[in-house]
Formats: sequence, structure tokens, C-alpha cells
Amino acid sequence: MAILIFFVAHWYLSLFSQTFFLHRYAAHQMFTMSKGWEKFFYWFTFITQGSSFLSPKAYGIMHRLHHAYADTEKDPHSPSYSDNLFHMMWKTKDYYNAVLNDRAGIEPKFLKGVPYYALVEKLGDKWFVRIAWGVLYTLFYMKFATHTWEYALLPIHYLMGPVHGVIINWFAHKYGYVNFKVNDTAKNLLPFDFLMMGESYHNNHHKLGGRANFGIKWHEFDPTYPVILVLNLLHIIKLKRNNDLNYM
Repeated sequence: MAILIFFVAHWYLSLFSQTFFLHRYAAHQMFTMSKGWEKFFYWFTFITQGSSFLSPKAYGIMHRLHHAYADTEKDPHSPSYSDNLFHMMWKTKDYYNAVLNDRAGIEPKFLKGVPYYALVEKLGDKWFVRIAWGVLYTLFYMKFATHTWEYALLPIHYLMGPVHGVIINWFAHKYGYVNFKVNDTAKNLLPFDFLMMGESYHNNHHKLGGRANFGIKWHEFDPTYPVILVLNLLHIIKLKRNNDLNYM
């Protein structure tokens, strides 16, 4: 039971960091926050993503490129230009590293306002830190695992961020339903998003790229949006009024 609790907690806490901080804040700037809270959520992301920490700077830039060039050769992670999801993940990793290390020649308009906290950015990307997180996960399993099959979950812990990414970037461009006609293959992967905290409403998001609530229809509950409303009510963030507009 301890292993399943740990896995579910890691899945959703890491996913929250990705959808709330990396996606809706770093990439789309759907809301603002003070520099103090920005640093807090940097550390929160580092802790919850652990070995698969994704740079808010690189993520924000790449996601903006994804919206601007969806399903074209300039898209950093389109399944239309990969033979399988592993090939797409590898290409995404290479492009991510190029963006992270300022080797990708990104146009200035995609860099505007992306957060950057050097300490966590550099710490989270060091290999010995990633390995240390992986060792901690493994030691937890060695202490609490009661069945051999539970160890099959460990690789997901190691690669949690990329696993979340590929579910949307691959499967939500191939499977699901469409609410809006868009100029790419984005689809809504699940009618009720219990798995990805609103991220699976990908077609909705591609149509309304600046809308903080990813759900549109009555059954499309976005679990992250109520959290955003509470944080806005507490003045931890300030939700932008015109967040129904596309980012670009």
C-alpha cells in the first residue's frame, strides 16, 4: 500500500508542477505571481519532479514553439514527424537540451517573460542530482515494496516528467475527440480527465491557448483550475482577466 500511495502522490504532484507552473505559468503566463512565489514554485517543481526535473525556462520556450508551429517541421515534438513515441521522446530530449543551453537560435518573441531561477535551473539539470533522486526512489521501494511487481513502477518515477509529456504530445495528437476545428491534430484524449489534471483536453487548449480552464463542455472537469482559483483568491497568483485569448 505504501508503494501505491507514493506512486500516486508522485504522479499527481509532479503533474501539478508541470501543468500549473511549467505550462500555464512559464509558457502561457495565464497568471502572474511575485518573484518570491516564483522561487517557491521553482523549488516545489524541483522536489516533486525530482529526477525528471524540467526547466521552466526550456519548457516554456518549447511549448510556445509547439503552439506556433504545431504539427510542422518546426514543432519540437510532433508525432507527425516521428515513427514512434520513443523516437519523438528522443528528438524532444535533444531539442530540449539545445534550448536549455541556448544553442537553438530561438526568436526573441518566444523568450519574452519566461521565468529563470539560475540556482534551481542548474541544480535540477545536474546528472548527480538526478541520479541521487533515483537512488532515493529505489531505497524507498527496497524498504516498503511487498511484491516484486511493484518494482515495475520505478522507471516511471525516474522519467515522470517525460512520461507525462509523451501522454499528451503523442497520444493526444492521435486519439480522442474534437470540440474545435484547429490547424493541427490536437485532440481531447479523455472526456473526464481523472489522469492528467486537465492536460488531456488538448484540442480545447490548442483552440483557446490562453484560457486557464482547459475544460469546455459540462463533463470536462479540469482539476487544476479550482486550485488556480483558490491561489488567486489567496493572492498567491493573479489570474489575468483576458485568459480566454490565444497566446499568439
